[in-house]
Amino acid sequence: MEILLVGAVACILALISSAWLMTFARWFPIKGIDGDFLVDYKTMIRAHVDYALMALFGLAFYGAGTSAGVALPVYACWCVAVGGFTNPTIFTIAAFDTNFWEKKKWRVFSAASFIVTTIGFLSIAYTLIRHVMV
Repeated sequence: MEILLVGAVACILALISSAWLMTFARWFPIKGIDGDFLVDYKTMIRAHVDYALMALFGLAFYGAGTSAGVALPVYACWCVAVGGFTNPTIFTIAAFDTNFWEKKKWRVFSAASFIVTTIGFLSIAYTLIRHVMV
């Protein structure tokens, strides 16, 4: 289950990095970078918020499992950690690439990330609800 903590820390680091990137880009616009390199602030903000949410989910799942004495499935914890980081990363990449959503490789990456995350979340939810119902 400790992988949930590792995933949460990775999301927190990405969260702080994206905050500094956006802040620096707004405070000190550099021709050729601001507007050309980071092209979509709205999408970058989505990534920033998503990193925060995924960090909180990782911490919450870890806390719920340990406090309730429930051993969460290892595969599910890995899915949440990996998917929880890759989902916001999709928005991060899209903020730098104006044609992101038209590229097949990114659509495949997005679908795989969404599937992995869904498997993790549903498996952990199932494990927790099964613990309560038994």
